[in-house]
Amino acid sequence: MESHSAAAQITTENIIATSEIDQELDVARLGADLTGGTYNPDQFPGVIFRSPNRSATMLLYRSGTITSTGANSMQDVERGFHELFTHLRDLGIGVKEEPSISVENLVSSADFETSFNLNALAIGLGLEDVEYEPEQFPGLVYRLKEISLVVLLFNSGKLIITGAKTETETQTGFERVKTRLARLGFLST
Repeated sequence: MESHSAAAQITTENIIATSEIDQELDVARLGADLTGGTYNPDQFPGVIFRSPNRSATMLLYRSGTITSTGANSMQDVERGFHELFTHLRDLGIGVKEEPSISVENLVSSADFETSFNLNALAIGLGLEDVEYEPEQFPGLVYRLKEISLVVLLFNSGKLIITGAKTETETQTGFERVKTRLARLGFLST
């Protein structure tokens, strides 16, 4: 029978994605005209757009760059951009039909449902690949050099994977960590 620790499921927590509309934006005017948009230059240099229909928050910069954050699926990212582009077109701002969307960072989590001794884990993983300073941060920072991901491991057995651009990269990183932990005797298989 497979233990809980080997069957951990990955959950996408946040996708940060960007797009460009190839023109400068009058962010002060856009903040006033865009339904769901706010502009407060003392707090943020662009327009913050929150749709009541989407989990993603869109950040619009003067340069025409738009960042989506807060979505937990690519479908939500794409729908959020589509909704925003429709609103911008309604305001007379020229947006080409299908601006490209680029994923910058996927943040995911999983739970091995076992506790870890992070001191022993830091030594086992190799001090050159980890940062562990419990008085500064309660988790162990493990850098996967070969795929440029960062994995935060906590003594509760939970982990966060960041730096991926695709779900495949996240899965690959997770499998490498799981295999490494199993080989070191921290997980049963």
